[in-house]
Amino acid sequence: MSRLAAVLAGLALAVAPAAFAQPAPAAAPPPGPAPQPGDFVIHDFHFQSGETLPELRIHYTTFGAPHRDAAGHVDNAVLIMHGTGGAGTSLIRPEFTGELIGPGQLLDATKYFLIFPDDIGHGASSKPSDGLKAHFPRYDYADMVEAEHRLVTEGLHVDHLRLVMGTSMGCMHAFMWGETWPDMMDALMPLACNTVQIAGRNRVWRDMVIDLITHDPAWNGGDYTSEPTMALRGAEDITIIAGSAPHQMQKALPTRDDSDAYLKRVLDAQLPHLDANDLLYQVGSSRDYDPSVKLGDVTAYVMWVNSADDFINPPELGIAEQQVKQIKRGKFVLLPIGPNTHGHGTHTYAVAWKQYLAELLQESAR
Repeated sequence: MSRLAAVLAGLALAVAPAAFAQPAPAAAPPPGPAPQPGDFVIHDFHFQSGETLPELRIHYTTFGAPHRDAAGHVDNAVLIMHGTGGAGTSLIRPEFTGELIGPGQLLDATKYFLIFPDDIGHGASSKPSDGLKAHFPRYDYADMVEAEHRLVTEGLHVDHLRLVMGTSMGCMHAFMWGETWPDMMDALMPLACNTVQIAGRNRVWRDMVIDLITHDPAWNGGDYTSEPTMALRGAEDITIIAGSAPHQMQKALPTRDDSDAYLKRVLDAQLPHLDANDLLYQVGSSRDYDPSVKLGDVTAYVMWVNSADDFINPPELGIAEQQVKQIKRGKFVLLPIGPNTHGHGTHTYAVAWKQYLAELLQESAR
């Protein structure tokens, strides 16, 4: 769910992760096949901005192995995409993979080939903090989705996807996959997003993060030698609120002392791991997103899930209910607020929505 961090690390089970989630601390892998990390290098990658990189590195993690049908096509691949500031590994955690990929579970890794990429600018993939700083090409969602596609097809030699899933930013990427390569997947499961331009409050809070960084004198046009810490503190504060669920925070932090201590603990844990240029690029990359005009091109079965306590995609806008009507095989589910919802971070808590994944897999298998 962001180059900011599993902002609620330490309270991950008690309070929803922030809007953007840094990869969680390494935990014991779930039962089943071991994760396999890898890197795919795309040579002479051309960005939408007209800029190029001689080598674009896309890091990824996989579970299981591809299976090919009688015609030689892969029939068990699942692409799972992370949120802003996260990485593929940020979803390899008890609340997500622990509920989904173990023996006998819905995405049992002995049966499926599961692909978790680190997007451009994230995780162990190429990003500004590798050395180019603000001279790194300005990437957007179209670039990220293109790199994901090339990883899947050229790097992993997968020509068909049983399922495309995504959380937050990955949710938006899932819709872009469905529109761009409609015949390549059986099913889409977008979690925690909408299908219109990033506008209104959703755009404004992102602008606030960008402004905090670019107006901090220590940023120095991106050529800083030490991080603009005050800007990063403010950015972290904003994303804690954007990704939080009031009912979960009230339960986990019932006193003022608990609350004060929590904020200090989160900031102390996360600030040392943030890079201002990485964050600036990550938050800005959503500027071109708007799949609304091509939703009718999506032919896969779609199970779109949001939660009623999501600050970033508030249910009162009614956007999803209207937009899903354009999707031929689309279904939208709004999860009511309950013990298993965690604001925007509900996308990582599979226990809240895996029954709908089961329904999607069954429907799309027909």
